[in-house]
Amino acid sequence: MALKAVHVSDVPSLDQMNKSASFRIPKFLVVGHRGHGMNVLQSSDKRMQAIKENSIASFNSSAKYPLDFIEFDVQVTKDGWPVIFHDDVIVSEDNGTIFEKRITELSLSEFLSYGPQREQGKIGKSLLRKTKDGKILHWNVEIDDSLCTLQEAFQQVDPNVGFNVELKFDDHIVYEQDYLIRVIQAILKIVFEFAENRPIIFSTFQPDAALLIRKLQSTYPVFFLTNGGTEIFYDVRRNSLEEAVKVCLEGGLQGIVSEVKGVFRNPGAVTKIKESKLSLLTYGRLNNVAEAVYMQHLMGIDGVIVDLVQEITEAVYDMIKPAKVVEKEDNKSLNGEGEDGEVKTKPQFSQRELSFLLKLIPELIQH
Repeated sequence: MALKAVHVSDVPSLDQMNKSASFRIPKFLVVGHRGHGMNVLQSSDKRMQAIKENSIASFNSSAKYPLDFIEFDVQVTKDGWPVIFHDDVIVSEDNGTIFEKRITELSLSEFLSYGPQREQGKIGKSLLRKTKDGKILHWNVEIDDSLCTLQEAFQQVDPNVGFNVELKFDDHIVYEQDYLIRVIQAILKIVFEFAENRPIIFSTFQPDAALLIRKLQSTYPVFFLTNGGTEIFYDVRRNSLEEAVKVCLEGGLQGIVSEVKGVFRNPGAVTKIKESKLSLLTYGRLNNVAEAVYMQHLMGIDGVIVDLVQEITEAVYDMIKPAKVVEKEDNKSLNGEGEDGEVKTKPQFSQRELSFLLKLIPELIQH
């Protein structure tokens, strides 16, 4: 089935555009990374191999916890279908030979033929994974699931959970504008048709794609993804939080998603981002540490993308409880003890102490 282009009539009204211009995140967000968390197949932490990432099973599992959004990666097949998959290539084995194929060079039916199949009794092609250092690993997880499309995510995932849709492009390819527009239009067609009232945030590391999706629609906020200077790229727009702010202001984007180390190494950038009236989310391994998440809350960061969904949603609730809940608990337990007799405390910092910590953190994470 061919996908139609997005026409002028599909573009939102001026009222919708005005709404998005004043976009503001009302609370500290917790976002599930690739659903319930990304798979790190070589990790000794079994939680990183619990549920197949970027799958319907992973999305619905994470939706059981009090998180706000799930984040996932969308690419478009050669026949125009938006599918959910993180890596640029799919890796398989046939008769002892390893094959690699780009997601964008597969048809939808080819893409869905890898891994567990929906049809009972049907065996899919083997699905392996290539690590950053080139190792090929079997994609073994505790709960496996089939590959899926963006449309299926809208139709099968709890409608109360928001979607952070990352437009995924290869870091090593320079894309023509026509290609980027074609990909974005295919994604927007599905979003406009199936999103209904679900909250949506678009994000991408590709600066031109970020600017284009903002031009092609104004219903949903667009965030620019950046490593925040922790890695260096040919495109200078990707190399610092300062450059990310420029991209957002010049293109009318609503926010930045940064590697958390980039923020901790340059905490002064948070003030500049806030002064620019931009929202700021973070991602990265440090976001699986409750204390690092709480520190970001104190810094004024708007939310975190996490892998350990259960642990971090619980920690965030304990650390950042609504005022009424805290007051009620304080009245119940004036001696500072919880129901189990344990003393319940959370870090309290003065402005001076917070300032000292912000100066110290960049030194701590340099290595």
